[in-house]
Parts: sequence; structure tokens; C-alpha cells
Amino acid sequence: MSCPVETGNEVQAASSPFWDGVRRALPIVLGYVPVAFAFGVLAVKNQIPPALAIAMSMLIFAGSGQFVLAGLWGAGAGALSVIVAVFVVNLRHLLMSAAIAPHLSPLPRRLRALFGFEMTDETFGVHISAFQSGWKLATATLFSCNVTAHLSWVAGTVLGAFCGGLITDVKPLGLDYALTAMFLALVVPQCSSRLHLLTGIFAAVLSLGFKMAGMGQWNVVAATIVAATAGTALFLRQARREGREQDVDSGGAAA
Repeated sequence: MSCPVETGNEVQAASSPFWDGVRRALPIVLGYVPVAFAFGVLAVKNQIPPALAIAMSMLIFAGSGQFVLAGLWGAGAGALSVIVAVFVVNLRHLLMSAAIAPHLSPLPRRLRALFGFEMTDETFGVHISAFQSGWKLATATLFSCNVTAHLSWVAGTVLGAFCGGLITDVKPLGLDYALTAMFLALVVPQCSSRLHLLTGIFAAVLSLGFKMAGMGQWNVVAATIVAATAGTALFLRQARREGREQDVDSGGAAA
């Protein structure tokens, strides 16, 4: 019996930047498919045509924003109310873009714009962790990861939009927690120091406090800004105390 021989080209393909990006996206896919399925079900139940729900996942690609849109659509809200609500929910993307922009500066402007279109909380978490670990920028890895995640979101929406009629209520399945659980799994590895951990806990406490105080969707953005500012100030104070000059990004406090 002859054993299969692995050629050099096969080894190179297996470790190519393209497949590295696909592998990087696999944990995201596991979270996106069930959550997008839940969105497809919710969209159809709120009288959104299946084709339009799928188009939303292709062109908007914003999980929480799409859920808000579907809910407002079902409630009969006006176009201006929907636009403002989705804009506020997605304001956090401004902060994520500012954090990852220095790492993407070698890319042409058109590629940075394309990356921004496909950036989500989860792809941001995966990419920023890789950059902080010393990963060298590879365009194929970036976009194969983003496109794989995007395709999984669209596929989940298709399943939910056309098969969701078989399910009367998605809440007992716990699909609404899948995205939260996946994001927690992406955030925890980034807490590589005590300062990272304290900043994350501080942001979570602030967000809950702002929410309970009636701030609404702004609570995440406000808590992130305050906690990141406090973490950066502590990092710089510690650096000065130790008599060393360090870049904030290299220490990771701002991220």
C-alpha cells in the first residue's frame, strides 16, 4: 500500500496567508451562523421579505444594527428613526477603527475602505489580537478572514429567512446569547496583563451603570471612551514612574 505523499506545493497551500485567514475566521463562523439564523427568523416575522433580509446581511453586515432595524420595522417606525437608531448602535465602530487604523496604514485607501465595510466586533477582536502578538500584515489573511465571516453571516440569514417558519420561538434555543458568548471568548485572550483586565472590568461596570441610569445605546460608547482613557493614563503614569518611554499601542493599554 502506498502512502500519500505531501508535496511542497500542498504544504505551502496549507499554510498560505489565504487559508490562515479562513482558519482565523472559523470561531467567528460558529457564532455567526446561529445568530444570523435568529435574525432571519426575526426579520421574516417582522414582515421583512426574505430577499430584503438577505440583502441587509450582504450590504449592512451589522448584527446588532440589523436586529434593531428588524424590530423597528416591525413596530412601524419611520425611516429617520431607523437610520438614527442604527447609527447610534454602531458608533462603537468609530472606536474600533481608530484602534486598528495604525496597523492598516500600509494598505491603499480603497483596501482600507473595504476592510472598514466588513469590520465587525469579532473580526476586529481577532485581527487586533494578531497584531498585538506581532503578526505581520498580510492582505490575503485579512480579507479571507473577513469574507469568510461575512459569507457565514449571509448563509445563516438565508437559512433563517427561508426555514425560520418551522420555528415558532427562537428564544428557548439560546441563539441570542451565541454572539455574546463568542465575543467574550475573543476578548478574554486580549486581557494579557493586569491593566488590560482592570480596564475591561471598569468598562463593563461603567456600561452597566450608564445603562441603568437611562443612557440607552450610548452606554457602550461612553464606557469604552472613559475606560480606555483611564487605562491609557495609568499606563503612561506607570511608564513615567519606571523611567521608560513606551508607545501606548505596544503596551496594549489603549487597545
